[in-house]
Amino acid sequence: MRKDIEIPIAKNVHIAAIKEWDQDFLSQTWNVYLINNREDTIDAVLVMSRGNSEDRKTSTLRHGLGSIASKKSAKVEYIAEDVLGFTNEYMLTFFADGRLFERNFIFSPHSISEDNIVPLPVLDAEGILAE
Repeated sequence: MRKDIEIPIAKNVHIAAIKEWDQDFLSQTWNVYLINNREDTIDAVLVMSRGNSEDRKTSTLRHGLGSIASKKSAKVEYIAEDVLGFTNEYMLTFFADGRLFERNFIFSPHSISEDNIVPLPVLDAEGILAE
């Protein structure tokens, strides 16, 4: 039964961390974004996030992002400096072309750092792409 269900891996979608000015905290903070670099809109977008280290873990958070148009992005969450040393995992699911897609993204411990910044697709910004 389950072996008969095919859930294709999502391509041309990315999870990225971008360091931005936060007016509320009056400082630079890291925010996580979902980037849709596909040629079509993705619908019913859900992102689950969690982090863990050897002896601690974060709460599991679920984010419903709705629909994201082609070549657009959506902010997923703020990521605290305290958990940048954790393995941070983002599980993405969405519908496109009448099919369900999924993909897991991981930021390795300490990979969210200004030393690892690269140009990002779609956005006119630089940041870190999750693997």
